[in-house]
Amino acid sequence: MLNRRHLRVKVMQTLYAYSLSEDKNIVNFEKSLLKSVEEVDEMYIWTLNLLDEVAEYVLIDVEGIANKWIPSDKDKNFTSTKLNSNTFIDSLRQNREYLEKVKRYKVDWNYDPEIVRSIYSQLKDSEAYLEYLNLEDRSISAEKDIIKYIFKKIILKSPDIEQALDERFINWQVDKEVLQAMIAKTFKNFSSEVPAKNKLADLTPSWIEDKDFIIDLLKLTIKYGDEYQDLIAAKTKNWESDRIALVDNLLMRMAITELINFPTIPVKVTINEYIELSKSFSTLKSSTFINGILDKILADLTSQRRIKKEGRGLIA
Repeated sequence: MLNRRHLRVKVMQTLYAYSLSEDKNIVNFEKSLLKSVEEVDEMYIWTLNLLDEVAEYVLIDVEGIANKWIPSDKDKNFTSTKLNSNTFIDSLRQNREYLEKVKRYKVDWNYDPEIVRSIYSQLKDSEAYLEYLNLEDRSISAEKDIIKYIFKKIILKSPDIEQALDERFINWQVDKEVLQAMIAKTFKNFSSEVPAKNKLADLTPSWIEDKDFIIDLLKLTIKYGDEYQDLIAAKTKNWESDRIALVDNLLMRMAITELINFPTIPVKVTINEYIELSKSFSTLKSSTFINGILDKILADLTSQRRIKKEGRGLIA
């Protein structure tokens, strides 16, 4: 699921777009931010549906084998439609939330049927699939293993499939880690033999709170952008402004916004989060640079009593 770090990334990406755009209507960027979060859920449903489609493709393959004049020895190993009735897949197909989201997101892998065919073809070449076909245990616990194999060993490992997903979802490379966590959570959630008891993974731990967090972080970073940039400029007088990466500036503004305006977030958490983000999204030296500048700004804000934290977020 999306944790606070992932959500900060979404805000950073939206602020980056805002900084480069002539459109300064914040409402438009709020919508864009929320859409980028929803796209993670959409990617999750598309991936679940891909697993569903691969399971169903066995019907096409078995029919093709049946229509051959002389099936090969290899073909004779794959005349079972067991995968299509896989217990995990069957439970997924009965999940109301899944079905509703498939419809909402207009999920349809027919736009590129080669993806499904390619995954199933690779599956047939695996020892894992033959072992599955010979497995008598039809419990959801046992039957999940082959679906996990398809996701982990084929979908995430095949360059062609990765490229297809990358083309479909613009933030695939950034959100792939979240997707893996959500799929893993789904496998964990789907543990009951009663389909109605199995639940999809939540997008965030608490969407009501997380939604307020990202919207406030976006709006306040923009609202106080000039003021907080002045704080940064005062500590970077020896640096030419065009030498400081835009991402570095945005991360520092976001950090200052959190330090001043989010009383329940501990100071150390804020500082550490933005240092870590800089390691992933900016230059090699950015984390050290940002750490140094934020430490100086924090010292000033503390002496001016502008940092007011509550509960576990106390500076001490």
